[in-house]
Parts: sequence; C-alpha cells; structure tokens
Amino acid sequence: MKRIVILGAGESGAGAAVLAKKQGFDVFVSDFSAIKPQYKALLDAHQIPWEEKQHTAKCILNADEIIKSPGIPDKAPIIKEIKAAGIPILSEIEFAGRYTGSKMICITGSNGKTTTTMLIYHILKSAGKDVGLAGNVGNSLALQVAEDPHDIYVIELSSFQLDNMYDFKADIAVLLNITPDHLDRYNYEMQNYINSKFRILQNQTAEDAFIFWNDDPIIREELRKRNLQVTLYPFAENPDTDVKGYTKDKEIIFETSKGTFIMDEDSLALSGKHNLNNSMAAGIASKLVDIHDDNIRASLSDFAGVEHRLEKVARVRGVDYINDSKATNVNSCWYALQSINTPVVLILGGTDKGNDYTEIEELVKTKVHTLLFLGVDNSKLHAFFDGKVPVIADVHSMEECVSKAYQLAQKGDTVLLSPCCASFDLFTSYEDRGKQFKQCVLNL
Repeated sequence: MKRIVILGAGESGAGAAVLAKKQGFDVFVSDFSAIKPQYKALLDAHQIPWEEKQHTAKCILNADEIIKSPGIPDKAPIIKEIKAAGIPILSEIEFAGRYTGSKMICITGSNGKTTTTMLIYHILKSAGKDVGLAGNVGNSLALQVAEDPHDIYVIELSSFQLDNMYDFKADIAVLLNITPDHLDRYNYEMQNYINSKFRILQNQTAEDAFIFWNDDPIIREELRKRNLQVTLYPFAENPDTDVKGYTKDKEIIFETSKGTFIMDEDSLALSGKHNLNNSMAAGIASKLVDIHDDNIRASLSDFAGVEHRLEKVARVRGVDYINDSKATNVNSCWYALQSINTPVVLILGGTDKGNDYTEIEELVKTKVHTLLFLGVDNSKLHAFFDGKVPVIADVHSMEECVSKAYQLAQKGDTVLLSPCCASFDLFTSYEDRGKQFKQCVLNL
C-alpha cells in the first residue's frame, strides 16, 4: 500500500489526509505545532493517525509522497531531510486535483487575490452554479473533493502553494499583479518569486484562459519571454488594441469568446483603482463560464467586500478607523493610502519580509502626519521613515496602538491599519491582528 505523509494539520493538511484515506493510502499526519481540536476530531473520525508538537523522522521518511502545508519553508529541518531522501513533495491542491475533473478557476497575485476570489465565487454562487471555494480561503479543496464535490472550484493560490504544484491545470488562470512579497522565502531574488507566480500557467492549453493585468510591467516582461499556448484575456485601465477588458466613458467593458459585457463603473460595489481591476478580472472569469450579464452586474453591484481588506470599522469623534490588516506587503499599503483622501494616522509593522518602503514614501510624506510602529523590532521602519513625518511612535500591543491613535488623530482624519508586514511577531495571524484592532476601536 502506498504511504502518504501529510506535514501540517491545518485546513489543507487535514483535508488532504481525509482524501488520501478515502483513496486507500496508508496515511500519517505530523504537525510541529499543536493541532486544533476540530482537526484532531476530523482525523480521529476517519481513523487517521497523527502526531503534534514534533516530527518523528522514522514515521515520515518512509513515505512515498509528502503533502506539505504551504506555511512550512524549505529551510525547515524535516524538509531538508525529505529532500535528501528524494521523496516527492506536493501541495494539497496538487493532490486534490488528481481526483476531480471539475472546472478550476485559479487566482493569484501579490495583491487583490482574496477579493477577486471571493468576488468570482459570489457571482457564480448567486447565479446558481454548483461552486466550491478553496485554497487560501474557504474549505480545503481535498476535503471538498472527498466529501462535498462541486462542478466548479474557485481557488485562491499563494506562491507557496504554486511551488509544489506540477500536473495540476487551471481551466481559467487569473494573475492580478506581481510586486515584491515573501522575498525571504525566495532567497531575496525577485525572479524566483516571479517564476513561482507564473506556475499558475503550467499545463494550460489553447482551450484554457489566462486573465491578467496588462498594465503590470513585470507581467508584460515575463510574457515576452514565454511561448504560451493559452488564450489570453489581458485587462487594463484604458482601451488598447491588445486588451480584452478596459474602461471607457465611465463604463467597464470586456470582450470574451462568450460575448461583450458592459456596465457602469459607478455601479460597482467596490471602490478604488485596484478594485476596478479586481472587478474586471472577476467579470471576465464569470463571463467565460457562461454567467448571464444581468447576474454579473447584480453581483458586482452588491458584493460586500472582504474582512480585513480596507474594512471600515467605525467613526469615532469624527475619525474613521479602517482595518487593512491583510495588507502584508508594501504594495497593498500603497493601494490603501491611494484610496484615502483625508489626513492619515498610519499603523505599520510586524515581521518584515524583505520590504522596500520606497514605494509608499511619497504617499506617506503627503498624506500621513503620524506613524505608529506596531512590532517587536521596528528598527528597519525607523531607519527608513524617521524625519519624514511629524510624529512617529512605537507601540507594543494593539490596545496601546489604538489608544495612541485615538490621542493623536484629529477630527476628519483616518486611522489606517495597513501594516506592510506579516503578523507573527505579536499576533497569530493577520486575521487575529485585524480582529484585535476592530475590538479595540469598538471599545473606544
């Protein structure tokens, strides 16, 4: 019997274990951290052996294949041992793809992928399609394939997931943008990160679709290097002979093999230039799976947005508080600052991922009067920003941070949590960081 070992017993790992057991494999799950109770219960219900707070090499290195959580870096000692032993490592998405013939709509990009993924899912679900949500959001793809299969899956893919995908094919691939992110995982080489993102195109044919932002210089340069067979659907802000989606006279227009779609830009639920791109990408993908124009318009008009992404929390004594905790890279913060038209108290900080803050320097100088650095080590932030805004202060908890922002903000200001950094120095996740921010604001 073929043996599969799963490293990491979170949403993806536990789901992969259930699918592997259903397919008749000898399955073992190992997590170096504590396993959450709900995943222990799921594994126990399927009689799958597991361990936590350790990796027992003799139970792992006898595997035929390893399914790895995307959060585990290659520098982890157990991964080095697995590679030395020559055991193949794959992602949960790659594994699940072997056991389904459903249509796959896959979304990646440095910024906007969660919003676009949720928007596509909202359009398809509202139109009555049998659709599942998976990847970085929703439920494990593997668990859905095993126990709750769907005709279509909308999947948000990180670069970490793409790194361990090989034979999987997206029927519709969406690449929103590429800006520096996670460079600490890519040997601080931008090209390594770019190559990872472009793995979303592997195995695509002329029958498949590739939707991408044509104004992104990195994407354009990479496309010049590659001989792709896939059908291209570039979108951009302005009409061009090459683009399939664009805006003209305050309308968004996209042309597909399924016809031409037109909608008033002012009717979009999401505001901001970046959300215009997200809406165009989602609309093109939906049109390609035969969603009626009226359904697309209705869903693009009533979409409620994504928690922790430019989420308006409250207005307190004339000051708006916005939770953008999902902004874990500099480009995300740039979009957030660009969308705000008031003076700003900006909260930055966390675990640096090789950030270059030059991209937001001018916006900070022109819009921000106070910077609050929320992190264990703020030395890099101080080195870059000191002397560039009137007030800079260090804070070491969310309660202290929100209290300080409340003291320093004036009526008409916006307090923006858009950290540019990962959350793991002070918080368990960006969700934890955002929820603490919201709770502290609501306690004011």
